[in-house]
Amino acid sequence: MKIGLISDTHGLLRPEALAALQGCAHIVHAGDIGKPEILDALRELAPLSVVRGNNDEGLDWAAELPHQVELRLGGIGLYLVHELAHVPTQLPEGVRVVITGHSHKPLIEERAGLLWINPGSAGPRRFKLPISVAMLYIDHGEARAELVELQP
Repeated sequence: MKIGLISDTHGLLRPEALAALQGCAHIVHAGDIGKPEILDALRELAPLSVVRGNNDEGLDWAAELPHQVELRLGGIGLYLVHELAHVPTQLPEGVRVVITGHSHKPLIEERAGLLWINPGSAGPRRFKLPISVAMLYIDHGEARAELVELQP
């Protein structure tokens, strides 16, 4: 199962990001969306799970978006929240992958039996950080991820 991970679009959904997410069975947006049209475009590609980011606060269209989501895809538990600081110290049972955004810094790291992923920012460039998304692959109960740097 191929799951597309995107975050921090801040109102800009690049064609390169849409192209990278083609063929995903599910897409996850880790917040700071910017515009509701971004979610509409992602939903056209695949089922979508999304959380509200700090820059989505106070926007009428984002009011119903959750701050965190726990889901199960391909038999693996995933926990999604915008800010790393908001990951609870005790994760729900069965969670094996934690997905965050916010920092704009891409990260894939295994710690204490968990896979931690930040797909980076797919929106406007911030500082000299790359523009990226990530892919999560779940196969036979195993999860692995890769970063995809976008070339705008």
